[in-house]
Parts: sequence; C-alpha cells; structure tokens
Amino acid sequence: MKYAEFEELISSDRMRKYLTACENDTRKAMKLYRLNLKLSQEMFTVISCFEVILRNKIDKVMRQHYGNDWLRDLVVSGGRFYNDRSVEKTKKIIVNAYNELLSSGNYSHSKLLSTMEFGVWKYLFSNAHYRLTGRVLLQTFPKKPRSSVQTQYDHNFIFHELNFINNIRNRIAHHEPICFGNPIIIDTTYALTHYNHMKTLFQWMDIDAQDLLYGLDHVHKVCDQLSDI
Repeated sequence: MKYAEFEELISSDRMRKYLTACENDTRKAMKLYRLNLKLSQEMFTVISCFEVILRNKIDKVMRQHYGNDWLRDLVVSGGRFYNDRSVEKTKKIIVNAYNELLSSGNYSHSKLLSTMEFGVWKYLFSNAHYRLTGRVLLQTFPKKPRSSVQTQYDHNFIFHELNFINNIRNRIAHHEPICFGNPIIIDTTYALTHYNHMKTLFQWMDIDAQDLLYGLDHVHKVCDQLSDI
C-alpha cells in the first residue's frame, strides 16, 4: 500500500508521530505503525494473563476469609461496602453487574467475578477498600519483599504498581502508541518498563512467569525489531 492511501485510512494526525520518529521516511513510518500494533498485541497478551491471575489470586484470598460469594456480599444489605460512601463507585460497578446477572437468571460468583474491570482489582488495594476488606489482600502477594525503612511494600505500594499497569492497559485499549520516547523517537523503554513491573508482580504472586507465558511472550522480540528500524 502506498503511504498516501495508508495515511488517508489511518489519519494524518495519528501518523504524525510516526513520521517524526522516522524523519519523514514514509516507508519506515508505516513499518513503525505496524510494529507498534504488534507490540501492543504482545503486551496485551501479557496484561490479559496478569489480570486473570491477579483476579483469581484475590478471589482465593477473599474466599478463604469471607466465603464463596464474597464479591456479592460486599455490596448487599449489611455488606462491608453497603453504607460506606468512600467506596461508592466500586459498589455501583459491582451492584450493576450483580443486578444484570440476577435479572437474566445467569448469576454465579464466577460470572460476577469475570465482569469486573481491572480498575476494581486495583482499587481493592486503595486505603478505604483495603480497610473495609479486612486488610487481608496483601496475602495475594506472598513473595513480595519485606518492608524496610526505605520502602514500604504495603497496600499503597501495590495500588500504585497496579495503577501503573492499568495505565498501559488503557493506553493500548484506546489505540495509543507505546513505541515512543520523549522527544518523539523510537523507544521501547515505556513498554519494557511496564512489562518488567508485571514480571515482578508475577514473582510476588509466586508465579513462574517464564513458564506461564511460554510460547505467548514475544515482547522482547518485537522490541528488537522496533530498535532495528
């Protein structure tokens, strides 16, 4: 495909960064655009695995402490989130999903669990949510380092780590590039930094990420291709 046709389909505004990073070489700009899509696909594969495992690890901890319907029980009458305005947004998300499943006659705990967006799991580690869930959720990360004077590996630390991952997840979902540095140059630091954060959190959850992602993880391969443009 010729660049003029490619740009018309993708838009000149979206291609401007790619042209800048490639010093107006249109052939390279198209290649860069395609490789950014490939990197986004590879990163999203890792993010998807991370999100499912995080959700299941949280579920295991909460089941042990609060029973098999703990997520529903947080928001029904008498639940830990029921009358607390500090968790109102999360409560509404859970209640809406629960009511929809209930009205369709399709409720189960696993279905409710799977409808939750990444932000719900992230916010469970924020101050109010962590307090209301009994301060047990750090058990999700049994291999995390011990806190020290320099660094507190507490729920706030985990919240910020999950927020970091949520940011790139949203960036990919909104079709934003992840292959640039500042100034606008080809740079995979942003993607690799987030990738390494996920690998660390896998380790803290006592997961062998290399074994888990065998045959799925090609992030470094695509980053090398980007560096060779």
